[in-house]
Amino acid sequence: MSRGGLLVMAGGGHSHALVLKRWAMKPEQRPEQSIVLVNRNSTALYSGMVPGLIAGFYQRDELAIDLRQLCDKAGVAFVEAEITGLDLQGRCLRLRERPALHFDCLSLDVGAVSRPSATGIPIKPLEASLAFLESEQSSDPKPLRVIGAGAAGQEVVLALRRRWPQRALQLQQRSGQLDPTMQKVLQRAKIALIDDERDHKGPSLLCTGSQGPAWLASTGLPLDHDGRIRTDRCLRVEGHPSLFASGDCAVISAEPRPASGVWAVRAGRPLAANLEAACQGRPLRSWHPQREALQLIGSHEDAAWARWGRWRLGPSPLLWRLKQRIDHTFMASFQQPAAMADAAPMACRGCAAKLPAQPLAAALERVGLGGQPEDAAHLPGSEELLQSVDGFPALVSDPWLNGRLTALHACSDLWACGARVSSAMATITLPMVPANEQQELLVQTLAGIRSVLDEQGAELIGGHTMESRSASPLPASLGVQITLAVNGRSSQSPWLKSGLQPGDALLISRPLGTGVLFAGAMTGATKAADLDAALKSMACSQHKLLEQLEPVRGDIHACTDITGFGLLGHLGEMLQNRTGLQILLDGAAIPAYSGALDLFERGISSTLAPSNRAAWRWLEGTVQLQQPPSASLLELLVDPQTCGPLLLACSSKAAAQLTQNGPWLRIGKATTGHG
Repeated sequence: MSRGGLLVMAGGGHSHALVLKRWAMKPEQRPEQSIVLVNRNSTALYSGMVPGLIAGFYQRDELAIDLRQLCDKAGVAFVEAEITGLDLQGRCLRLRERPALHFDCLSLDVGAVSRPSATGIPIKPLEASLAFLESEQSSDPKPLRVIGAGAAGQEVVLALRRRWPQRALQLQQRSGQLDPTMQKVLQRAKIALIDDERDHKGPSLLCTGSQGPAWLASTGLPLDHDGRIRTDRCLRVEGHPSLFASGDCAVISAEPRPASGVWAVRAGRPLAANLEAACQGRPLRSWHPQREALQLIGSHEDAAWARWGRWRLGPSPLLWRLKQRIDHTFMASFQQPAAMADAAPMACRGCAAKLPAQPLAAALERVGLGGQPEDAAHLPGSEELLQSVDGFPALVSDPWLNGRLTALHACSDLWACGARVSSAMATITLPMVPANEQQELLVQTLAGIRSVLDEQGAELIGGHTMESRSASPLPASLGVQITLAVNGRSSQSPWLKSGLQPGDALLISRPLGTGVLFAGAMTGATKAADLDAALKSMACSQHKLLEQLEPVRGDIHACTDITGFGLLGHLGEMLQNRTGLQILLDGAAIPAYSGALDLFERGISSTLAPSNRAAWRWLEGTVQLQQPPSASLLELLVDPQTCGPLLLACSSKAAAQLTQNGPWLRIGKATTGHG
C-alpha cells in the first residue's frame, strides 16, 4: 500500500474495535493515512455479554461499544451505512443507498450470520433477534424453541429461562448430542429437550452455527465451506496483499478456528500491528493463535461452566463471578480511557460555529446592513424568487452525511419562508490531503448534497471548490467546509419573521438539543443511542411540511427556523420592533432530544451557548415562562441548533389542525402584554 492511500475498515467487530482503541490510546501507532470505519450501527454489542442481556442481567448500553466515539478519539472517520458488496477491480466498498467508498487498503471484520433455515429467527445478526425477543411475552402459552444445542444454544436457552421463569421453553438437539450432565441441567431448569428435527410451527430462535454474510459470496474472495474469508497467518486475504480479514467473517487457512468472540478479541493486536506495517511498507508478522480457548458459559442460576476443548468444570458460582469480572473489565477498557479523555475539547461544529449575535449585529450595523433579519431574500426584480446562503465546518466525519446535513440546514431558510427549493450552488473547501483522497471526499460530499436536492426535485446547478491552507485535522473529512446558495420559489407572499400577531399560537416542528448533544459527544458524555436518535431526526428533510401547511397558509403569520442562536434568540428576532407584543412560553411543552436535559444538568453546553445566553434578557419582560424555569430549560432555550425545527406563529384554528395531523407541538402564544 502506497503512502497517502485510504484505509477502509469494513465492519465494527471486536477486532476492529480493539484496533481503534489501540490508536486512541497510542496515537503515535496510528498510520498516517486517512482511515474510515464503516458499520451499519454506531455501536457494536460485545458478544460475551449478550446472554446476560437476554437474561435481563444487563441493559443494552452496558454491552454497547460506542464506535463513533472510538473513531473520534482515534482520528478515524465514521460512516454509518450498510455494506452490500465489494468491487475488487474498482477497489470500492458498495454501500446501501449511497455512493461506493473507494479504498487502497481494506480490512474486513463484518461478523457472521446464522445459517439459513426454513423456520426461526436467526440469532445473528443480533439486532433482529433481540428485537424479536422484546416482542415476545413471558405469559405466551406457546413454547419458544431454541434450535441448535451447541454452546451458543445452551447459553441462550438458559438465559431465556432466567428471563422468563414460567414460560415453556424447548431446546432442539441432534439425537444424542447432549451428555447426561447437560440433560440434567436442562431438566432442572424445566427446559424440554427435543430430538424431532421437523419444522417447528411456533416461535423459535436459530442457534445452528454461523457463516459469512451472504454478500461475500459474490465478491470473488477466497471463501471456505462456511462462506468465511480465507487468510494467511498475517490475517491477509489469500491472493490479495492489500486486503485483510478477521473476526467471525474470516478463517486462517493453515490454522482454522471456530467463529467465536474469543478469537476475534485475540486477533485485535496482530491485526493492528499488520495494518500499521502495511501502511508503512514494513514486513508483516505471522500470528499463531492458540489451539484451544477457555469458554465460560452462564447457566440459568448464578453459576457458570468452564470449557477448554473437551474438558469441562462446573457449574459453579465462582466461575460465574469470574465471567462477570472478565466481561466488565473488557467493557470498562472502552469507557473513555484516561489517555483518550486527556485530549483538549474541540470547539463545537455545525451551526454552533456561528458568529455570536452581538459582534454579528455590530458589524452589520457599521456597514449599513442592520435592520430586521429575514431567513431569505427576494432576488432583485422578482416577487417569486428567493435566495439564502448557509454553511458551516463539518459537523460529522462522514462526508456524505455531512453534505446531507449541510444541505438540509441551508434549505431550511427557504422552507421557513414557505418557499420550495428549486436549485443550489455549492462552494466546497477541501483539506490539504492527496488528490485521490480529495476526490473521494468531494464525491461523497456532493452525493450527500444531491440526496437532499433530489428529494425536492431541485438541482445542483454549479459551484466552486477550494483547498484549505490550514493544517488538515484528523480525520481529514472534518476539514471539509460547505457553503450553499439555495434558490427557491414562492407563488404567494413569503412568511416573514416579523409578522407575529396578538393571539397567535407558537408551534415547533421537532425537538431542541443538538448543540449540547454534539458538545457532549466530543467528551464521550453523550449516549450513543441519544446521538443516533438526534442524527436520524436531523437527516430527515422537513420540505414535506410545506404540503401540510399549504391549506392553512393564510393563517400563518410568521415563521423562522431555529439555528445557531437558539429558540430564544430567534424568538427575539421575531419580536424585534414589535412594540407591545409579548410571548408566553409553556416550558414543559418545549420538546428536547433524549439526553439533552441530562447533559445540561451535568454542566455541559455548546461553545456558542455562553454568547447565546445574552438572549436571556428577553425573559425579563417580553418573553414570559408559564412555570419557573429549571437551569436545564434555560440552557435549552439558548442551545444552538443544526438542522433545527421550524417555528411558526399561526391562528388558534390553524394550530388545532396542525397539532392533530403532524409533528407540530404548541409551545406558547403571542399576547399584547395583558394575557
